[in-house]
Amino acid sequence: MDGILKVKFGGITIKTFKMLSVSITQEGQQLDIPLLDGIIINQENSHRMWILEMFIDQKHKELFEKWKESEQLIEAKVVISYPENEPAAFLVDVETIKQIGDNISVLLKGRLKRARSEYAEQLLEQLIEEDLHGAALLERFESDMKSRPRLKKDSEKPKE
Repeated sequence: MDGILKVKFGGITIKTFKMLSVSITQEGQQLDIPLLDGIIINQENSHRMWILEMFIDQKHKELFEKWKESEQLIEAKVVISYPENEPAAFLVDVETIKQIGDNISVLLKGRLKRARSEYAEQLLEQLIEEDLHGAALLERFESDMKSRPRLKKDSEKPKE
C-alpha cells in the first residue's frame, strides 16, 4: 500500500503518510530533528493545508516553544513514506507541543511550499561539477540518493 492511508470522515477525505525524517531550515541553517515517530496528513481541503505530527526528544521543546510564541513560519523539509523519496518542503507554524513521558509531540500546520525540486538531477549536476566519473560517480550518486545530503545549490539560495 506504499505508505499512504486514505480515510473518509463524514464527507471529508484525508491522506496520511509516514514521516521518515524532518529538517528545519532557519536563517540559512539546516537543523535535522531526529524522529522517534511521525505522520503527515494532507487534509485535501480548499485551503490545501497539511498537518505534520512529530514525536521527538524533549530536548527540542524550548526551540519549538520559541517558534510557537513568535508565530513564526518555519520551513520544514520532510521525507515521506520511503527513504528514497525527495524531501517535500513545507511552510508551517507550530500549533501545539505536548509532553508525553520523556518526549514531546509537536503538531505543525501549513502548506506545501512548492513542487519538489528535482533532487536527483541537481545531485548529479553537483557530482559532475566535482569532476566525478564512471564507477566513482555511480557509487557516490547511489550513496547520496540514499543519505540525501544537502545540496550546495540549496545552501547558496538567498533568504526569502
